[in-house]
Amino acid sequence: MGSRKGSAKAKQIARFKAGLGGMDDLFAKEEALRDKRAQEKDAALRRKACESKNRYASRMEAEDAIRSCEEYGRRGLRCYKCPHCNGWHLTSKGEL
Repeated sequence: MGSRKGSAKAKQIARFKAGLGGMDDLFAKEEALRDKRAQEKDAALRRKACESKNRYASRMEAEDAIRSCEEYGRRGLRCYKCPHCNGWHLTSKGEL
Protein backbone atom coordinates (compact mmCIF):
# COMPACT_ATOMS: atom_id res chain seq x y z
CA MET A 1 0.00 0.00 0.00
CA GLY A 2 1.37 3.42 -0.95
CA SER A 3 2.02 6.39 1.25
CA ARG A 4 -0.73 8.89 2.00
CA LYS A 5 1.64 11.86 2.12
CA GLY A 6 1.11 14.58 -0.49
CA SER A 7 4.79 14.73 -1.39
CA ALA A 8 4.90 10.98 -2.02
CA LYS A 9 1.83 11.23 -4.21
CA ALA A 10 3.37 14.14 -6.17
CA LYS A 11 6.53 12.09 -6.76
CA GLN A 12 4.44 9.15 -7.94
CA ILE A 13 2.56 11.38 -10.39
CA ALA A 14 5.85 12.83 -11.66
CA ARG A 15 7.25 9.34 -12.25
CA PHE A 16 4.08 8.35 -14.10
CA LYS A 17 4.22 11.43 -16.34
CA ALA A 18 7.92 10.84 -17.04
CA GLY A 19 7.09 7.30 -18.08
CA LEU A 20 4.53 8.49 -20.61
CA GLY A 21 7.27 9.54 -22.97
CA GLY A 22 5.74 12.92 -23.78
CA MET A 23 2.16 11.70 -24.03
CA ASP A 24 0.94 14.43 -21.69
CA ASP A 25 2.20 16.99 -24.25
CA LEU A 26 0.38 15.11 -27.00
CA PHE A 27 -2.86 15.24 -25.02
CA ALA A 28 -2.42 18.99 -24.48
CA LYS A 29 -1.87 19.53 -28.22
CA GLU A 30 -4.99 17.50 -29.07
CA GLU A 31 -7.05 19.49 -26.58
CA ALA A 32 -5.77 22.78 -28.04
CA LEU A 33 -6.60 21.57 -31.55
CA ARG A 34 -10.09 20.54 -30.44
CA ASP A 35 -10.64 23.99 -28.87
CA LYS A 36 -9.43 25.73 -32.04
CA ARG A 37 -11.79 23.68 -34.22
CA ALA A 38 -14.71 24.45 -31.92
CA GLN A 39 -13.96 28.18 -32.13
CA GLU A 40 -13.74 28.00 -35.93
CA LYS A 41 -17.05 26.14 -36.08
CA ASP A 42 -18.72 28.73 -33.84
CA ALA A 43 -17.34 31.57 -36.00
CA ALA A 44 -18.62 29.91 -39.19
CA LEU A 45 -22.04 29.36 -37.63
CA ARG A 46 -22.18 32.98 -36.49
CA ARG A 47 -21.24 34.20 -39.99
CA LYS A 48 -23.93 32.08 -41.58
CA ALA A 49 -26.64 32.63 -38.98
CA CYS A 50 -26.09 36.31 -38.23
CA GLU A 51 -23.37 38.35 -39.90
CA SER A 52 -24.47 37.59 -43.47
CA LYS A 53 -28.03 38.81 -42.83
CA ASN A 54 -29.67 42.21 -42.50
CA ARG A 55 -30.03 43.19 -38.86
CA TYR A 56 -32.97 45.17 -37.54
CA ALA A 57 -32.80 46.95 -34.20
CA SER A 58 -36.36 46.10 -33.16
CA ARG A 59 -39.16 43.74 -33.97
CA MET A 60 -41.18 46.64 -35.34
CA GLU A 61 -38.44 47.47 -37.88
CA ALA A 62 -38.28 43.82 -38.96
CA GLU A 63 -42.05 43.66 -39.38
CA ASP A 64 -41.95 46.88 -41.43
CA ALA A 65 -39.37 45.19 -43.69
CA ILE A 66 -41.68 42.17 -44.03
CA ARG A 67 -44.57 44.44 -45.06
CA SER A 68 -42.31 46.17 -47.58
CA CYS A 69 -41.32 42.80 -49.06
CA GLU A 70 -44.98 41.80 -49.30
CA GLU A 71 -45.67 44.93 -51.37
CA TYR A 72 -43.18 43.59 -53.92
CA GLY A 73 -44.71 40.11 -53.94
CA ARG A 74 -42.49 38.32 -51.41
CA ARG A 75 -44.69 36.38 -49.01
CA GLY A 76 -44.10 33.93 -46.17
CA LEU A 77 -41.45 35.85 -44.23
CA ARG A 78 -41.28 36.07 -40.48
CA CYS A 79 -38.85 37.68 -38.05
CA TYR A 80 -36.92 36.22 -35.14
CA LYS A 81 -34.60 37.46 -32.42
CA CYS A 82 -30.99 36.50 -33.07
CA PRO A 83 -29.18 34.74 -30.20
CA HIS A 84 -25.81 36.03 -31.46
CA CYS A 85 -26.37 39.79 -31.83
CA ASN A 86 -29.72 40.28 -30.04
CA GLY A 87 -30.98 42.00 -33.18
CA TRP A 88 -33.82 40.85 -35.43
CA HIS A 89 -33.50 38.97 -38.73
CA LEU A 90 -35.95 37.75 -41.37
CA THR A 91 -36.44 34.16 -42.46
CA SER A 92 -38.67 32.26 -44.82
CA LYS A 93 -38.48 29.08 -42.77
CA GLY A 94 -41.43 28.02 -40.67
CA GLU A 95 -41.72 28.19 -36.91
CA LEU A 96 -39.27 26.05 -34.98
